[in-house]
Amino acid sequence: MQIGEVIENVPCIDEFVKNKEVDLLFTSNPSLRSVVVVRDGRPIGHITRTHFYQKIGTRYGYHLFMGRQNQLIIKDNPLIVDYGTPITEVSTAAMGRRAEDLYDDVIVISKGQYVGVVSIRELLLKLVETQVAIASFLNPLTSLPGNKLIEEKLEEALHLEKYSLIYFDLDHFKTYNDTYGFKKGDNVLLYLTEILSRNIAGVKDFLGHIGGDDFVAIVPHYEVAGICQTIIEEFDARIIDFYELEDLLRVQVPNRAGKLERFTCTSLSIAVMTNEYQQFTSVDQMSDAVARLKKECKKILGSCYLINSKETYLVH
Repeated sequence: MQIGEVIENVPCIDEFVKNKEVDLLFTSNPSLRSVVVVRDGRPIGHITRTHFYQKIGTRYGYHLFMGRQNQLIIKDNPLIVDYGTPITEVSTAAMGRRAEDLYDDVIVISKGQYVGVVSIRELLLKLVETQVAIASFLNPLTSLPGNKLIEEKLEEALHLEKYSLIYFDLDHFKTYNDTYGFKKGDNVLLYLTEILSRNIAGVKDFLGHIGGDDFVAIVPHYEVAGICQTIIEEFDARIIDFYELEDLLRVQVPNRAGKLERFTCTSLSIAVMTNEYQQFTSVDQMSDAVARLKKECKKILGSCYLINSKETYLVH
């Protein structure tokens, strides 16, 4: 949500208006918290009700200020933000102000011109609404964007000049869950999430959690081989710590059907589909292509990645 969507109009005056007129504005509008001071339509400061009457209420304040121009009493360090600034960014900036300015209105501009203000109360209410809305689209375990946001990002990727769609999938993860339980399985997912978040960290990169042990990333370039190799190395380095030593020494373990199968440590398969050699016209087409590549990748023993090219190649 943009800050401009929740603005309210409050009076604006120029810097030469006398303080007795400011006093009249406040007394005639008991709910008025502040007055914005502008120069050629651009805000240069504001006069808050509290600050105004603190100045006027001093021993000689009334006689010293009331008949003079408001430039003597203006607060010239207000928080001024553009109409399109996200509410989350504005709230961070607002809470970072000095204690005496913390509850001052935020001034909003559009193309440099004053358009309104937002109270701290309204800002915090909308921030909570925004966070609740965002949370509804996040995976509850990893706090990564879920399927709805993933779908939106895939649609956006179709219009990028360059992109790489990266699909991450854990091998033998069901066996791990059957052996150790879902709680420890969640710890493995969080371990992978931490690694992915650290390596998929560009300003325009996107990382999402489809569900279970399936993750997806979209990056606006083709230089992904090094990223995939680093992720695999970091994952393989500590995945063994999630196992009991005696289990690692076992040759076979029972599967869900009760049949014995070879015990294999969880590994990571990464399938990468780019638009360098193949163009996609729909999300379904793109998703089908990377899913086929993932199946090929999972046929390889151990952690590995596949990247589509003129001739699809494998790098261990």
